Formats: sequence, C-alpha cells, structure tokens
Amino acid sequence: MTGRRVALVLAALSLVLTGTAGVVGAAGPAQAAGYRYWSFWDRAGDRWTYATQGPSTARPADGDVQGFRFAVSADSQDASQPRGAASFAAICARTPAQDGAKRVGLVLDFGTAADAPGGETPPSPSPRTACARVSPDATTAEALAAVAKPLRYDTNALLCAIAGYPETGCGEQVSTNGSANGAADGTADGTTEPTQSAQPTEGTQPPSPQPEAGDDGSGGGPSLGVYGGAAAVAVLAAAAVWQSRRRGSRRNG
Repeated sequence: MTGRRVALVLAALSLVLTGTAGVVGAAGPAQAAGYRYWSFWDRAGDRWTYATQGPSTARPADGDVQGFRFAVSADSQDASQPRGAASFAAICARTPAQDGAKRVGLVLDFGTAADAPGGETPPSPSPRTACARVSPDATTAEALAAVAKPLRYDTNALLCAIAGYPETGCGEQVSTNGSANGAADGTADGTTEPTQSAQPTEGTQPPSPQPEAGDDGSGGGPSLGVYGGAAAVAVLAAAAVWQSRRRGSRRNG
C-alpha cells in the first residue's frame, strides 16, 4: 500500500513539472503596446526632432517650424515623423510679419488610412501647412488654435484632435490588428485650451502601458503559484519515500 502511495505521489509530481515546463516554453516575450495619438516635433535645420515638452508649454520663437503627426506608435523612438516640406519661408510666404507678433510655421500630418480610427478617414489634403501669427509669448498650443480649430483635449490636457480629427478617442491602445483595446477619452470641450494648472510637460507623449489583468509584471511567465505547487508536491514525494524506507527498515529489524 505504501509503495502504491509513493508511485501516485511521484506521478503527480511528474504531471506538475511537465505542466510547468509547458507554461515556461509557451510564454513568449511581452509585446510592445501601440498607441494612436498626435506626436509633436520641432524642426531643426532639415531634420525633425521629437519635442521634449508638450505644445501647452512650448513657446516657439519667431521663424520656428513645428510639426504634428497622427499615427500609431509605441514610443518616441518608434513615432512617425511629419511628412512633406517644412521650410519656414515657404510656409509663411503669404503671411507678412507684423510688429508685436511672431510667426510660427506648422506642419499638420493627419497620417494614413491604416492609422485612422475605425470609421474615420484622414482629412485631405494631408499633410498640410499653416502659418500662425500670434503674440510673442504664445505657446505652440495657442499657435495651433489660431490655424487648426477645433482642437480637443482630454482631462489630463493631452492633445486628442487637431482640426476635429479624429472625432473620438485619445491615445488609445491599439492591438496588432489595428483595433482599439479601449479608448482613454474622457475629453474636455474641443474648443477650449487646457488651463495653466493642467498643462502637461509632455502633452503628446503616448500613455504608459498598463499591465493586463492578472499580469504580475514578469513578462508573461508562469506565476509563483505554479512553482509553489511543484515544490509542495516534491516535498510530499520525498516525505513518502522516507516514510516507506523507514517502515521497511523496521520490518527487517
């Protein structure tokens, strides 16, 4: 009877360890999340550089060129740059300078159909340019509002829409097949500027990915419960073997 018990315990141990190995083998690296949002860029010479602050706090100088691109990307390293020409002379050729004002060239790239939310189409023409003539201390957000209304912001002052595009959604996570996994909308009035107290330092940065339900941050590997179960069965098996040997030694003595 004791030998049969030992065999059953060892069989259970084998099943647990086999299952654990299967989980470890099936667990792959966590996939990077993609987000659908407006990225913000500064023009330096003939190159675009990802902006280090949001449009609500950036204060461009007279003659600067800044760009916005709507696309699906994981982070600033993966973000798509605005397309098209970006010469200040060309953008503001028909907007004469005025005393007490500055001119800011803006490139607005509404992205591709592949990046558009379901049921929406990027406005045409895209990309488009605009020259904003604003007060000398105006922010990029104020320059943008002068030429590309309506704007839409969420409750955290994240820029959600330029010239009304897109109509819905704001920095939502997007799956590999292009469908949204849930919109982080909660948007404010599309025609109002974010308040000074709500201005973010990185108003167009993609949201930080949140762990999925049940995710312990281990990258999709087996949970501690699996390892704990295997350890418990191993301890029981060792105890059963020890007890069996002890009884056998008593009988022989």
